[in-house]
Amino acid sequence: MSGKEWWRPEDFALRQPTLLARARIMAAIRGFFGNRGFVEVETPCLQRSPGLEPHIMALSTELAEPFGASRQKLYLHTSPEFAMKKLLVAGMPRIFQFAHVWRDAERSPTHHPEFTMLEWYRAGAGYEALMEDCAAIMASAARAVPAGEFRRGDRRCDPFAAPRKLSVAEAFFEYSDIDLLASIDDPTRPDVRVLATAARERGLHVGETDSWEDVFFRVMMERIEPFLGDGVPLILHDYPVPLAALSRPRPDDPRLAERFELYACGVELANGFGELTDAAEQRRRFEADMDLKERLYGVRYPVDEDFLAALELGLPDCAGIALGVDRLVMLATGSLAIDDVLWAPVVG
Repeated sequence: MSGKEWWRPEDFALRQPTLLARARIMAAIRGFFGNRGFVEVETPCLQRSPGLEPHIMALSTELAEPFGASRQKLYLHTSPEFAMKKLLVAGMPRIFQFAHVWRDAERSPTHHPEFTMLEWYRAGAGYEALMEDCAAIMASAARAVPAGEFRRGDRRCDPFAAPRKLSVAEAFFEYSDIDLLASIDDPTRPDVRVLATAARERGLHVGETDSWEDVFFRVMMERIEPFLGDGVPLILHDYPVPLAALSRPRPDDPRLAERFELYACGVELANGFGELTDAAEQRRRFEADMDLKERLYGVRYPVDEDFLAALELGLPDCAGIALGVDRLVMLATGSLAIDDVLWAPVVG
């Protein structure tokens, strides 16, 4: 779908069965959470800080108060995470949200500038509980269509099968024969030389100025990620601490973080954390991420001080995750392009 005049009846009719399937999937997900005592919440899309991932770009706007009292720069959030965690601090134990989120400079068969993110949090639970949620949600989506399998081109995945679990270090061994942990003896200073040497020996291009993170993602994108989630869903867990994002370190291995991603048919569906609750460590990570973003892209976003104040007051032990609804619908309906599962696209 080109996005132009998508509303013409003859064109819309081609997508209507898929869109009705989308509505059934979303209703099924709401039923899943309702049966488990979750409350559906809504948080503002306009935020002082859009989300601080180094490689995700945000859209900004300016908010004017009445009578010219003031104007302030705000952002369309890239995730509702900060606001939802404030609700956890306020006392909500189990919450979920279908959030419209925005990311600039992203458009591909699996990316759209505005998309729907399902985000949910469990207070008093670990990230293993989220893995169980993911398996149940995939099965619920398949039953709602109904579909016996997830499809993407000639790839197939059984949404009713228990996901295979593979650590990131195990995936590096299995798909590229690289000992990832050998490069992170010190998780605060991963050794790019060790990882770069191993990658070059296996035929991957590594630039002289590439960072450890650059090499990690090159191995992931070229040798690992495209092959994940065939036959059965795959949970890739225990990311190295340098890529912990907002997740906490594993108590039994400080090199690794309580972070996982869910894959089916080579498509990343979800990214989950055992959440970091330490405000000082969170501030340190935010500042390091913004230093990296400024160095790479010349852009720096403000830190949400209100969020850090909430962490200081006390974020309960919890686990949280974001799942791409549009991608889930794509796999459940066998659609190849994200535009085909959107009621109305962002015209571009």
